[in-house]
Amino acid sequence: MRAILEYMRPKPAIPSVLPNEAVNWESLIPDMGKANRALAEYSGSLRRLPNPNLLLSPLTVQEAVLSSRIEGTFATMREVLQFEAGEAPELESRRHDIEEILNYRRALDMAISELDKRPFNLNLILRLHKVLLTSVRGYNKAPGMFRREQNFIGSREGGVETIHFTPPEWSTLPKHLDNWEKYYHMDRPDPLVQLAVLHAQFEFLHPFLDGNGRLGRILIPIFLYEKKLLDNPTFYLSEYIEANKESYVYHLHQLGRHKDSWTEWCRFFLGAVATQARQNIKKADAILSLYEDLKLRIITLTHSQFAVPLLDAIFTQPIFQASQIQKSPGMSGKPMLMTLLRKLREGGVLTSVREGSGRRAQILALQELIDLTESQSNQH
Repeated sequence: MRAILEYMRPKPAIPSVLPNEAVNWESLIPDMGKANRALAEYSGSLRRLPNPNLLLSPLTVQEAVLSSRIEGTFATMREVLQFEAGEAPELESRRHDIEEILNYRRALDMAISELDKRPFNLNLILRLHKVLLTSVRGYNKAPGMFRREQNFIGSREGGVETIHFTPPEWSTLPKHLDNWEKYYHMDRPDPLVQLAVLHAQFEFLHPFLDGNGRLGRILIPIFLYEKKLLDNPTFYLSEYIEANKESYVYHLHQLGRHKDSWTEWCRFFLGAVATQARQNIKKADAILSLYEDLKLRIITLTHSQFAVPLLDAIFTQPIFQASQIQKSPGMSGKPMLMTLLRKLREGGVLTSVREGSGRRAQILALQELIDLTESQSNQH
C-alpha cells in the first residue's frame, strides 16, 4: 500500500530560477501604480503619528493572531493579552494557540532588531524559524533547520489524504535558497513585484517541515522595512490573506502550471497590498483619534503629570496588572499609580478583567482599544 501511495504522489516540483522571466512586468504597470501609491499614502500616515511603534503595537498583536489563525489556531487577541497579564485561558488548547501567537510576535520583534544590525540573510530565517517552533506544535520538526527530507502539501478529509503539491527535493534546496537570497538583495524594476515573487518562491520551496506559512508572512514587513518602503515595519498581509484564503491558495497552486500564472499571482499580490494599505490608513487614523481622545479624558480625570506616560504604557499593553506597567518610562511610584488607575476605572476609561483578591492582583483593560483593533480587522 505504501508503494502505491508513493507512486501516486506527484513528483517534486522544480522551481523557476530567479529573476523569473515568466513575469510580464509591462502588463502589471497599472497594478504597480495602485499598490505603490497606496503604500506611500500609508507610509505618510505613519509619519503623522507621534509614535508609530507605540500607537500601532496592538496591530502587531493582531497580526500574530491572524497569521496563526490561518494555520488553525483559535485564540483571540483578547485571550492573548489576558494571558500576558497573568490570566490563564479556560481551555488548555487555547494555551497552545496563545504560545504559537506569542512566538510569532517574538520572531517579528527579533527580525526587526536584527535588521538594524546587519542585512537580511538565510541564517536569520533559520533563527526566526527556531523561535516560531519553540515549545509549540511542530517543535519536533527540525526547528531552525532547513528540511532534509521530502514534504508534501495536502489536506485530509474523511480519513483520505489528498496531496495538492510536492515541494522541490530537499537535496536541491541549498542552490534554490541561495538563488532566492541573491534575488532578495537585487535591484528590480518594482520592489512590490519583487516581494510578490519572493513570497511565492518561498512558499513554493517550502524549505521547512513546518512553519513555512507563518515565516513567509513575516518576510513581508521585513522586506518592506529593509528596502525602506516603510519607516516602520507595521505592514502585515495576514488579515487580507485570511479574508481571501481560497484565492490566495488558488494562485499559489497555479504557479508554473500555465504561462501567465506568475503574472496573475503578482497581480493578486499587488491588489492585496493596495487593499491592505488603504485599510491600514483607516486603522492608523482611528487609533490616533482614540489616543488623542483618551489623552484629553485622562488628563481631565487625573490632573496628573503622569497622565500621558500612563496612557502610553496602557497602549503598549491594553490588558495589564499594575506591576507590569509600573516600570514604564516616566511612570509614577506605586501609590500614585494605584490612585490614577482607580480614577480611570471610576471614570470609565478602564474596565476590570479580574478583581484583586489576596495575593491575586487585579487585571484591568483598555477595552476601547481592543474593540477598535479587532473591529478594524473584521471590516474586509
